[in-house]
Amino acid sequence: MRVIDVRGLRKEFTVRVRKTMLRREKRVVAAVDGVDLRVERGELLGYLGPNGAGKSTTLKMLTGVLHPTAGHVSVCGFTPVPQRIKLARRIGVVFGQRSQLWWDLPLRDSFDLLKAIYRVPGEQHAAQLKRCRDLLDLDSFMDTPVRQLSLGQRMRGELTASLLHSPEILFLDEPTIGLDVVSKQAVRGFLAELGARGDTTIVLTTHDLADIERLCSRIVVIDHGKVVHDGSIQDLHLRYGSRRRVIADFDVAFTYPVDLPGVVLESSTGTRLVFAVDEVGPLAAVLAANGSLRDLSIAEPEIEDVISRLYQTPAGQVG
Repeated sequence: MRVIDVRGLRKEFTVRVRKTMLRREKRVVAAVDGVDLRVERGELLGYLGPNGAGKSTTLKMLTGVLHPTAGHVSVCGFTPVPQRIKLARRIGVVFGQRSQLWWDLPLRDSFDLLKAIYRVPGEQHAAQLKRCRDLLDLDSFMDTPVRQLSLGQRMRGELTASLLHSPEILFLDEPTIGLDVVSKQAVRGFLAELGARGDTTIVLTTHDLADIERLCSRIVVIDHGKVVHDGSIQDLHLRYGSRRRVIADFDVAFTYPVDLPGVVLESSTGTRLVFAVDEVGPLAAVLAANGSLRDLSIAEPEIEDVISRLYQTPAGQVG
């Protein structure tokens, strides 16, 4: 079942641009420019883009915070802005540094207040809270005022707060920004568990590509307000020509020329050679035939390199 259906989504802002010392000119800027997006129930979608690409603006239109300039938007069967109150009961939202917790109250009290606000039945609230407490390890700071929590602890509290009413869709805007390694692992593990259950659709925007690689089966990349890729990470690698690297170590220096299509020697240091390849098999066969091959390892392409190559591709060449 489709839970998000977006067609031709556009959001324009009017800005004033300085022309002279005494004169400013109005200019219309499209932060989101014709985005089409369809998300099925249970998907874990990564929504990527550089600063200013339109990621957060898109999420704000999907959650009813901003009214679109043009286009069709349906989330859980609702039109977000005019039906924002009804939609709020069906979605959960974590927006960066904006908190839905009460700053001076213990975390436990914030959860109790949210139970009343969303009118969550007692058994449902208790079950959801227990699951979050176990997976996010909340018990040690449940009675600590929110203002005294570390950033990692507060983010775990924000995730819990967004899920207590069992939303159909969870929108996450930079949920791991600024977190230490331990907190990031806790949040990623929790989201992976939540996604694996299949009953909550997750839309994740982030600059941390490790989040995307570990969590998302599908990614949408937006640049200058337009979608430039919609598919899997593997599709992205194939589309933008990223290549695996083969690291070969020999007992003695390897001096034989390697002339294979799709194979480039990137470096040669003593008995270690590093190749960039399209296919590993033919190269591995040639290297093994030498007889002095000691070790061979394969390094997958870094997604950061792929995304960087995507952004450098002229708009007219994006397929």
